[in-house]
Amino acid sequence: MKISQVINQLINYECSEVNLALLSGQKDTGRLTKLGHDTDRDKILYGKQYLNDECTGVVTTCWPSVAVIEKAHERGANLIICHEALFWNHGDHLGWLKESQNQTFAEKSKLLDEYKIVVRRDHDHLHAGIPVSESPSGFADGIFYGYAKVLGWTKYLKNFNGMPIQFEFPLGTTVKTIAQHLIATLHLNGCRIEGSPDTPVKKAILPFHNFGDANELITKLDQDSIDCVLTMEMIDFTLAEYIRDSSILGLNKAIVQIGHFNTEEAGMQYMAEWLPNVIAGSNIKVEYIQSGDMYNFVLAK
Repeated sequence: MKISQVINQLINYECSEVNLALLSGQKDTGRLTKLGHDTDRDKILYGKQYLNDECTGVVTTCWPSVAVIEKAHERGANLIICHEALFWNHGDHLGWLKESQNQTFAEKSKLLDEYKIVVRRDHDHLHAGIPVSESPSGFADGIFYGYAKVLGWTKYLKNFNGMPIQFEFPLGTTVKTIAQHLIATLHLNGCRIEGSPDTPVKKAILPFHNFGDANELITKLDQDSIDCVLTMEMIDFTLAEYIRDSSILGLNKAIVQIGHFNTEEAGMQYMAEWLPNVIAGSNIKVEYIQSGDMYNFVLAK
């Protein structure tokens, strides 16, 4: 099977309709549209000249770092399916890198050409949904369902689509036990906690990106008695300030933060489980390679 055929079968499998308002972070307008082969994000990021090569193996990952490229080659794979950008900017625009003769860009490109690797980004299609039998709608966000699946939390899921993703945990769950489970299961170096590690957690949410304004989220946390926020980003004002004051007042609020890529990469780990069924009969090996925890932690003595 050629690399292009693997990509085509993947796209045909994934949900063909997506709420554009959800992906753009706007309020739901109910407007649905079909996703084509390419979007602003989902496209061949590198290696179009190799698309007609026979696929020798597929690697799924969150971010195709130099280390991931090396490991993919070592394992005999010539197709990397990633969730995030290859060259460090939204949309993977290359003009500015070529114009400035960026050394890292040149070396990374040289490596991909040496190994004849195709890099395909799968972002919007995965968030649009993959078939999931236990979901009432028949599909679920492929990244965040994968996050729940890898962590063994699907039984705690209260919604399969839309943000924020919500969980209801059993009695005895604390911020500390959640943090320890994330670190162990996702193979992380640590995590950041705001509030008391001993905070009991019944309700937790994984919200959309937090880049600043958190008025709507703060209102939800208060009105719905949410105990814990599993943030991808930690912003030191608005939401973080609210959580800290709430914790000091004994109002049972905390944040557990492991990072954006560390959170979403679980969805790419899960992808390596279902993708072989999509290309069944091809005998193409599919493997997950972790991008690796982006953070190291130096603790106070």
